[in-house]
Amino acid sequence: MISVIEIFKEITAIPRCSGTYEPFINYIKDFASKNDYDCYVDNYHNILCKKSNSKAKLSIQNHYDIVCLKENCIPTIIEEDGFLKAKESTLGADNGIGCSYMLWLMTQGYDCEFLFTSDEEIGLIGANNLEHQLNADYMLNIDSEQEGEICIGCAGGVDIFGKSSFKSIIENEENYKLYEVEISNLPGGHSGVDIHKNVPNGIKLIGELIVENNALLLDINGGERINSIPVNVKAIIACKHKPKEIPHDNIRIRKIATKSEHLNVWDRNIATFIYTFANGVRAYDEKLGVVLNSINLAKITTKIDAIEVELSARSMDNDELKKLKKETTVLLKSFGFDVTTNGKYSAWRPDINEFTNRVLDIYKKYDEDASLEAIHAGLECAIFKKKFPHMKLASIGPNIFNPHSNREKVEIASIEKLSKIVKEIVDSF
Repeated sequence: MISVIEIFKEITAIPRCSGTYEPFINYIKDFASKNDYDCYVDNYHNILCKKSNSKAKLSIQNHYDIVCLKENCIPTIIEEDGFLKAKESTLGADNGIGCSYMLWLMTQGYDCEFLFTSDEEIGLIGANNLEHQLNADYMLNIDSEQEGEICIGCAGGVDIFGKSSFKSIIENEENYKLYEVEISNLPGGHSGVDIHKNVPNGIKLIGELIVENNALLLDINGGERINSIPVNVKAIIACKHKPKEIPHDNIRIRKIATKSEHLNVWDRNIATFIYTFANGVRAYDEKLGVVLNSINLAKITTKIDAIEVELSARSMDNDELKKLKKETTVLLKSFGFDVTTNGKYSAWRPDINEFTNRVLDIYKKYDEDASLEAIHAGLECAIFKKKFPHMKLASIGPNIFNPHSNREKVEIASIEKLSKIVKEIVDSF
């Protein structure tokens, strides 16, 4: 029988960056046909596989898109020190591993509703617009990233976008010199589960350098995805002296030989906002050991007529999320930005029930320290709970480290251990 790992290696060769659908859909259609499942695809590229005349009590769900820090990336898998990694890219274990468990179960003919959702990484688009009807009373999501933790709740999230068009052309009477400032190869990470780890934010570091050197901003671009901590940032600045470096190893400053009589500069409020913005954890529950509220300054882009910033806010409480959204909107406007928001998903309030207890009891056979937890990241479970109020949900997964970054890796032993747990959960139905 083919293993979960073998399936994962196979589907990793299929293009699955967010916004790419047909290659994986065609693969699933063929796979379903070979294993005697009906396959349905809705208008939002969500895929549902189930048996004809299914009487499934359990839905199993995962998203099939992956974060690609480079466009059209297909990860090259490296096996090293008990882990699967990728060569100079994200791995896509988030959530190719979850999909691999589903396909593995399909090879064994289980009567479940197997739901593969699209575009989770760019706003949970597939889940939010799901057109398929699910009839099962229980859902197992395999998109968690910490072995031993059974997720029964998650943070809600909202994306916030700022746009500033304030720039001016000034005479270079004070003999400003031009410099290219670049920050690269920072650790990066997931803007939810890694936000409390003091991972350096490249945009914040650039803002610090600009303000502390009293420099002018001419151009800036940085950040990879709205749900990632920015790794690479580059800016063109004007300064009366060679900029003093801030204490960080990943900063490079290069003088530009061109001498300009006029400078096309952006409003100082932009750099001031970056520098002063309280990025990261906003509230933390010491007793539960969980981040309650956070916000990540994820991307900044210079367009022809504007500089645009993108931020991702998260909260374990819907009222707190609204408050964080409102405060950030007001703050951005005070610095001269026009603001829009995109409400992605609500928080999933923790719920202990007969299904979560069943999953916990099975898990404890393999790990006596297994526990019910809530995580500071978005899971599609929050959307499905709202769409299907009758459903009982839980989320599990193997050890995946540093998702959404080039350091992403998944533990092989953890994948194999979870295979036994997943199979026993499904067998219990």
